Amino acid sequence: MGLQARRWASGSRGAAGPRRGVLQLLPLLLLLLLLPGAAGRAAAQGEAEVPTLYLWKTGPWGRCMGDECGPGGIQTRAVWCAHVEGWTTLHTNCKQAERPNNQQNCFKVCDWHKELYDWRLGPWNQCQPVISKSLEKPLECIKGEEGIQVREIVCIQKDKDIPAEDTICEYFEPKPLLEQACLIPCQQDCIVSEFSAWSECSKTCGSGLQHRTRHVVAPPQFGGSGCPNLTEFQVCQSSPCEAEELMYSLHVGPWSTCSVPHSRQVRQARRRGKNKEREKDRSKGVKDPEARELIKKKRNRNRQNRQENKYWDIQIGYQTREVMCINKTGKAADLSFCQQEKLPMTFQSCVITKECQVSEWSEWSPCSKTCHDMVSPAGTRVRTRTIRQFPIGSEKECPELEEKEPCLSQGDGVAPCATYGWRTTEWTECRVDPLLSQQDKRRGNQTALCGGGIQTREVYCVQANENLLSQLNTHKNKEASKPVDLKLCTGPIPNTTQLCHIPCPTECEVSPWSAWGPCTYENCNDQQGKKGFKLRKRHITNEPTGGSGGTGNCPHLLEAIPCEEPACYDWKAVRLGDCEPDNGKECGPGTQVQEVVCINSDGEEVDRQLCRDAIFPIPVACDAPCPKDCVLSTWSTWSSCSHTCSGKTTEGKQIRARSILAYAGEEGGIRCPNSSALQEVRSCNEHPCTVYHWQTGPWGQCIEDTSVSSFNTTTTWNGEASCSVGMQTRKVICVRVNVGQVGPKKCPESLRPETVRPCLLPCKKDCIVTPYSDWTSCPSSCKEGDSSIRKQSRHRVIIQLPANGGRDCTEPLYEEKACDAPQVCQSYRWKTHKWRRCQLVPWSMQQDSPGAQEGCGPGRQARAITCRKQDGGQAGIHECLQYAGPVPALTQACQIPCQDDCQLTSWSKFSSCNGDCGAVRTRKRTLVGKSKKKEKCKNSHLYPLIETQYCPCDKYNAQPVGNWSDCILPEGKVEVLLGMKVHGDIKECGQGYRYQAMACYDQNGRLVETSRCNSHGYIEEACIIPCPSDCKLSEWSNWSRCSKSCGSGVKVRSKWLREKPYNGGRPCPKLDHVNQAQVYEVVPCHSDCNQYLWVTEPWSICKVTFVNMRENCGEGVQTRKVRCMQNTADGPSEHVEDYLCDPEEMPLGSRVCKLPCPEDCVISEWGPWTRCVLPCNQSSFRQRSADPIRQPADEGRSCPNAVEKEPCNLNKNCYHYDYNVTDWSTCQLSEKAVCGNGIKTRMLDCVRSDGKSVDLKYCEELGLEKNWQMNTSCMVECPVNCQLSDWSPWSECSQTCGLTGKMIRRRTVTQPFQGDGRPCPSLMDQSKPCPVKPCYQWQYGQWSPCQVQEAQCGEGTRTRNVSCIVSDGSADDFSKVVDEEFCADIELIIDGNKNMVLEETCTEPCPGDCYLKDWSSWSLCQLTCVNGEDLGFGGIQVRSRAVIIQELENQHLCPEQMLETKSCDDGHCYEYKWMASAWKGSSRTVWCQRSDGINVTGGCLVMSQPDADRSCNPPCSQPHSYCSETKTCHCEEGYTEVMSSNSTLEQCTLIPVVVIPTVEDKRGDVKTSRAVHPTQPSSNPAGRGRTWFLQPFGPDGRLKTWVYGVAAGAFVLLIFIVSMIYLACKKPKKPQRRQNNRLKPLTLAYDGDADM
Repeated sequence: MGLQARRWASGSRGAAGPRRGVLQLLPLLLLLLLLPGAAGRAAAQGEAEVPTLYLWKTGPWGRCMGDECGPGGIQTRAVWCAHVEGWTTLHTNCKQAERPNNQQNCFKVCDWHKELYDWRLGPWNQCQPVISKSLEKPLECIKGEEGIQVREIVCIQKDKDIPAEDTICEYFEPKPLLEQACLIPCQQDCIVSEFSAWSECSKTCGSGLQHRTRHVVAPPQFGGSGCPNLTEFQVCQSSPCEAEELMYSLHVGPWSTCSVPHSRQVRQARRRGKNKEREKDRSKGVKDPEARELIKKKRNRNRQNRQENKYWDIQIGYQTREVMCINKTGKAADLSFCQQEKLPMTFQSCVITKECQVSEWSEWSPCSKTCHDMVSPAGTRVRTRTIRQFPIGSEKECPELEEKEPCLSQGDGVAPCATYGWRTTEWTECRVDPLLSQQDKRRGNQTALCGGGIQTREVYCVQANENLLSQLNTHKNKEASKPVDLKLCTGPIPNTTQLCHIPCPTECEVSPWSAWGPCTYENCNDQQGKKGFKLRKRHITNEPTGGSGGTGNCPHLLEAIPCEEPACYDWKAVRLGDCEPDNGKECGPGTQVQEVVCINSDGEEVDRQLCRDAIFPIPVACDAPCPKDCVLSTWSTWSSCSHTCSGKTTEGKQIRARSILAYAGEEGGIRCPNSSALQEVRSCNEHPCTVYHWQTGPWGQCIEDTSVSSFNTTTTWNGEASCSVGMQTRKVICVRVNVGQVGPKKCPESLRPETVRPCLLPCKKDCIVTPYSDWTSCPSSCKEGDSSIRKQSRHRVIIQLPANGGRDCTEPLYEEKACDAPQVCQSYRWKTHKWRRCQLVPWSMQQDSPGAQEGCGPGRQARAITCRKQDGGQAGIHECLQYAGPVPALTQACQIPCQDDCQLTSWSKFSSCNGDCGAVRTRKRTLVGKSKKKEKCKNSHLYPLIETQYCPCDKYNAQPVGNWSDCILPEGKVEVLLGMKVHGDIKECGQGYRYQAMACYDQNGRLVETSRCNSHGYIEEACIIPCPSDCKLSEWSNWSRCSKSCGSGVKVRSKWLREKPYNGGRPCPKLDHVNQAQVYEVVPCHSDCNQYLWVTEPWSICKVTFVNMRENCGEGVQTRKVRCMQNTADGPSEHVEDYLCDPEEMPLGSRVCKLPCPEDCVISEWGPWTRCVLPCNQSSFRQRSADPIRQPADEGRSCPNAVEKEPCNLNKNCYHYDYNVTDWSTCQLSEKAVCGNGIKTRMLDCVRSDGKSVDLKYCEELGLEKNWQMNTSCMVECPVNCQLSDWSPWSECSQTCGLTGKMIRRRTVTQPFQGDGRPCPSLMDQSKPCPVKPCYQWQYGQWSPCQVQEAQCGEGTRTRNVSCIVSDGSADDFSKVVDEEFCADIELIIDGNKNMVLEETCTEPCPGDCYLKDWSSWSLCQLTCVNGEDLGFGGIQVRSRAVIIQELENQHLCPEQMLETKSCDDGHCYEYKWMASAWKGSSRTVWCQRSDGINVTGGCLVMSQPDADRSCNPPCSQPHSYCSETKTCHCEEGYTEVMSSNSTLEQCTLIPVVVIPTVEDKRGDVKTSRAVHPTQPSSNPAGRGRTWFLQPFGPDGRLKTWVYGVAAGAFVLLIFIVSMIYLACKKPKKPQRRQNNRLKPLTLAYDGDADM
């Protein structure tokens, strides 16, 4: 390459920057140095012109730009001038003449070009080997050689089929691969079978040949070596020939093609015929008109037959053959050498072969698809042609008469195709009952169920056109699309079931009753009379939802007791003031003023002015004790009332008490009262026990209110559309508790609940159905013998169910009607006309043959055939070709009898069989005319006149075949569990039947119809399909007690397993191992901390332990009663067990006390502690105080400082409080729900800093933040049972006949199971045996041997017949021949071919001929494999023809052996291995075997062939020697080898024998050693003792290796024994004290790493 060229190349590669210029020059300079030739050329150019330093460079072409799609685009690229070193320079430095174009025309590709252009992929060419790096090929080919194959890929314009630029196709799809790796398999040599046995000798006497042949098993492939000779022959000798060998044989040549007689002969014959007719006419004279009419009719009929036969142009001609006399070398000789009386015929009549003639193609029919779309497949169009003339005598079939091609209708006038889409009806109501398990008690009452449920809908297919799109979701338009066949919809079917939810009604929850209020007016604004009511109230804590809505489901919230002297407002004493002595004295009688507030009837504080009418509480008299007076405590609070009301037997009482704090002095002080004065009782709850309340009934139905007309627009309420306002009423009555209804005046009228309320009426929904579908089609084809009435039906679908009083669905959804009477099946038949006269070979051709003068002998005759309807009417020939079976024979051989021939009638029919087994039936024929008198015709062997045949002997026996079917329930039987037909609970179970097929055989073991054995084809047996049983759990246990007695805890309930599921019932929930329950529920619960209270009575008087009677004072003990009481709204009510109250909070029941002496100061009880300031801190204090009640006398103790202080200690007297939230409960469902949306709850708890739960008020008082969510929604998965479709109808039988046919029916899962629902059964299809039918078919018999008429060899014929056979359809049943009548209904087809070949020409070789044997049968289909894996080259089959030689001197005339292959599909991989027999002496047989057990030649690797011979060289001639496997001489057992210096065996020496005597041996202790005469044979009889040989010396006279080994072992053993004796005899030393080395703990050095 010159310098310029190099530069151009570098320049054209694109712009490199100036910095790379030097780098680019380096390889250039190197190249100039290395290539002197190139440098020389460059120098030569340089002399002529200056070297070019500047070159044009170009960038890549840009995108194709343009306004229009197609070839009008323009693309540009950058062009610049660069120095050879790479840097860019001015354009003027480069030659302008050489400047490349910077723009060019291009093809602008648009998206719609995708339809017009595509890659065309050429076929892969042959695999070419890749030149491997190491040229040495391996010795053994294992897989093959890697190669590469290429293909041509062109971008083409599809409609014009012309190439286009690759860039167009690359725009849409990258260019496919041009080459790929491939494998050239290993060469496969030809593989042949073993030889057959030798044939018999070709001659019965003298010297002949016998041969044996083999066939090809696998052909040579991929360059493998060809096949060896398939024939072997050898000379064989028989006994010497007595007669002279036959040297000549008569040879018949093949028939010539059929020729037409010469026209001259035809003319002459015709002329002769006309002359004869004239003569006849003349002789007959003029006929009468009737005869003329008959002749006319006959002529018309003949003309019509000729017309009908226009499809078959039958011409009878003649053909000839050559008869020769041939000697055994194959040369012709004079006929006289073949001595034979009668020579074969050399001529015969024949039918002229005519090829099929067809008309031109008709025009294409219109496209079957009359609309256009891109989704559905294309339509087809058809064109036809008709047969003008059928073939006669030709093996070629007529060509196809119909041609189809896909087509698309396009154009402006073509409508778009109808598209089809799925539509669905409304979902049905949500139903919960299908989700219930079998044991659920709620199954009886399904109305009250709620929660998760299931709903269904129907799916149908409609034609989806534009008009419908607007009405997809609104069913207002009644003309919704009519349903069409489901098969027209192709997309995924919408689901027909879904989970749904029925909201559960929440029960009304109310608070506890409040305490009874004071007696108040019914209405304080309207105070009438003196009648009032005491009321107690409760309020709704949880509003009810669902059900009838509103507060109608709540219990009454108010109870009233009539009372006298009501007041709306009253004073309430809040606190009693201090005792103020009268007249300003220090002590003595005084009064206590009550602090009061004004309250209303609800106990709420109101303005004091409202109590102006109420009686103001008067001050209470009291005593301020003087010194030495008795001191009493203040009264305790009144106890809770003993009864809630007062009646005849009950009266409410309250008690209060006080105690003595100090006794009076003996002198002058006021004495203490007696004990009865320390307690006061007062009546309470004096109202009678007659409680009244209003009771409300449920709200009635919403009835349209005509008075409200303004509210007529549609609104939504609770999410449902409503169309008008209605009214609801309910009953309200006054009820006395525990008595019943009373007059309404007993209840407070103003608090009477409302009896009427407005309501919204939901809109009416009428029933909406689709229009009817089209009528289903009636069967169009006629069926013979089908008398059943055919029906057609149509249906429609409800798409909206009626609701809220809308119009019901009354119209029928299904209609059917009988089809019109089907057309009568027209059947067709061939009508055969009379045979025409027998046509002989022309007279000129048979001049020399006998009978030529007579005009007799064999010929052929033809006949006309026409097509007729069954009723005799004429029909087109094509009808019969399609419906009337094979065409009858058009010609047949015929015979014009000569004078010498025997003439017989046709055989009669066989006589009928009416005898028992073994009877016979006969048929007869008779001689005709002169033949009756001829002797040779009377020969019954040549011309039998009667034939006999045994009658069939029918005995049948039935036997079962095949396996039992599945258990099948009777059609339509569905056993419903628990007697309820619940959707989802219908399972097929119960008693069914299983079937086994019966086969019927005759006495010859042939299968016959089952009806012959009086069987309907089956054995039936009852069977049980077990019903599924769901997992059974116990009912819910009772709720446990709340885990906490105060605050928030949990309560639990559970279910236990009662019975496991079986037979595919619902599974059990997973066992909870923590709680050991199958199912459990945990919910939070709250125990009111004030539910149970400790109630104390006042302290007793202080009992002084050291009694000073004078003083009556000092230290002592005082006690009080402490009881646990249940708290109610009215206060603590009844005494309960002490364990219910908190033991830590229990007040003290006794204490140490000081009883002041009469003159001492007396102070009151300690007041309550003040509260500690939070947070608790020891630096803060709390205190309590007591007030002095009695001042001391002069000599008495003065009053102490009555204030106590203590520091605030955390968790002792001061507490912090905080909210705590419990864990979530399990998902809580309504009692009426099975699954679906539930709620999880948790509770707030107030926890004291010492961990104790306390009343929530402690946390509420502190105003702590509460930002927890107390409940959240949750989901319980619904247990949806598996839903199955109905069983499909039984399929057609898998076999049309035989024993193994099965019918199958299937079902599909319409709803997969979910959650703990019942799983789907595994049995989704059932099979049942078909009734056994015999398999009848036509089968060829064997070909007869080749028959050559009246000659020894040459062209002959062989024949075979067709028989009807029966089999049971299995591979191992050998078909048995039956009467042809059984195959009468079966079309005469064998191996898929209608043309029966019952006769064919064959060649019988002459003695001495060399010829080809018949084809071997096709080999098994074999694949090209490596290690048992197919390489994908397809299968191959082979057959071959071997050469047979009869005379050695004719070898040069032999044809080549033949091989024929064909590809096949059902191939297998075969392996070839060497096999070897056991050695027999020094030889064995070695052969190659295929993996299916066939022995072959070839196929096994020659390199790995095992040895077949192991003879030694030189041979082993020494006595007692033999040749071993290693091909060396060895001695027999008992002899030792003596070797020569060149390592060959010299002699075999007998080894000395040591005899160990046996038990029987009398000379037990005599040992003999025969080493003196080593060659003397042993005298010890066999079996007397055990013998072994010890030979320490080798053949070279040296000691053998094992002797040294034994000596070394004995030496080691000796040292061991000595050592043991020494150690045993040695004295032991005293043991040393062991140090107590206890293990010290392991210490780790701490290096400051925090991770240690």
